[in-house]
Amino acid sequence: MYSHVMLGATDIEASREFYDATLGVLGAKPGLKHVMKGVTRYMYFLDGMTFLISEPLDGNPASHGNGATLGFKAKDTETIDAWHAAGIENGGVTCEDPPGVREGGGIKAYLGYLRDPSGNKVCTMIHLKD
Repeated sequence: MYSHVMLGATDIEASREFYDATLGVLGAKPGLKHVMKGVTRYMYFLDGMTFLISEPLDGNPASHGNGATLGFKAKDTETIDAWHAAGIENGGVTCEDPPGVREGGGIKAYLGYLRDPSGNKVCTMIHLKD
């Protein structure tokens, strides 16, 4: 359904450090830099998917979506904990609750939430079986 996901970054280099670290835990290589018309973007590739961070094209500050969350798939709970720790060490801020089990609507999952250096809410998740 998706060709890619892109988030705006106010401080592109702080965001690059954050995503190099957190997406590296998930298996992605460091972001590939691309400059277009003076605007810097970093592209990340993993399992046939593409994620980008970008300075806004219109020159205005980046803003995050209130109520929006971008979720990354993790292979296990240990990876989520490592992702969360890498994020905190690289400019992220914990939001929601600490990484752990969430249940509701017949679903049981393990999630970790962070805000990136530009305030975007991101998480990692794995569904758990009873």
